Amino acid sequence: MKPMRKPFRLDPIFPFEIVFEQLRTTRNELPDHLHDLYELVYIHRGNGTIFIDNALYEQKPGDLFLIPGNTIHRAFSNAAEPVVSTAVFFAPAFIRSEWVDDGYAPLKGFDIARHKGRYKLSLPDELQQRFQSVLSDIDRETKSKEVGYRHAVRMQLQRLLLWVNRIPAARDPDSNANTRIGPHWMLDAMREIDRDPVQAGGLAELSAKAGVTAPHFSRVFKQFTGMNLIDYVTVKRIVRVKSLLLASDDNVEAIALECGFQSLPHFYLTFKKLTGMTPRAYRNSYLEP
Repeated sequence: MKPMRKPFRLDPIFPFEIVFEQLRTTRNELPDHLHDLYELVYIHRGNGTIFIDNALYEQKPGDLFLIPGNTIHRAFSNAAEPVVSTAVFFAPAFIRSEWVDDGYAPLKGFDIARHKGRYKLSLPDELQQRFQSVLSDIDRETKSKEVGYRHAVRMQLQRLLLWVNRIPAARDPDSNANTRIGPHWMLDAMREIDRDPVQAGGLAELSAKAGVTAPHFSRVFKQFTGMNLIDYVTVKRIVRVKSLLLASDDNVEAIALECGFQSLPHFYLTFKKLTGMTPRAYRNSYLEP
């Protein structure tokens, strides 16, 4: 049977989701499925079995599973002692940094899991406690949505990935360290969009410059960022709009046009969808004493 593709409805500027301490039952287990996002699964309690990429693994407390994007998997619940687990989903671009530490790549553990077929790690007791604490902090941040919560979640996820990469079983001494997250041409395209989301060009221009086909560019871009090219460019344009709203006295319509929005009704709808307020309300919220 063909695996299903699990849908996500993520915030385009926050491609992250956590399902914290969920009781896994036959009713809520998906059939064979895959998705573009990377996934961490930590087992808190119970026992069960999980199928990942043509192999079965036992699930027990303290186990951590690294599931790269587009990897077929499925969990099987144990009626007598069902699993309670936390699942963390994120797009690779969510943890992208403009600087790298030689010899360290946050997603190295996922790369090795895919290439070596080692998707399961058994955490030592002390690391289990630290993992549980950070997962609880992440869940609290995503629910409270206090100022800076996206930044806090990103930092906490980076901490988890750092711990994973320091586990000997998650490292591959026979492979050369790869400090890149994604291919060079994808990083170049994202930097170009970041610099100028208005003049960066569309799919045809960017894929031609990258030297890959448009369908391949779209597929890799979605896997890497968690969103399609149009949505990504739109988010970057809104970021520029927000900056200009606070840095200039230009009217909202002029700023929208400058940032590439030709349809003002579409601009207003998009801005409110991504920020939760109108452009004028956003500007006024920073101008008020």
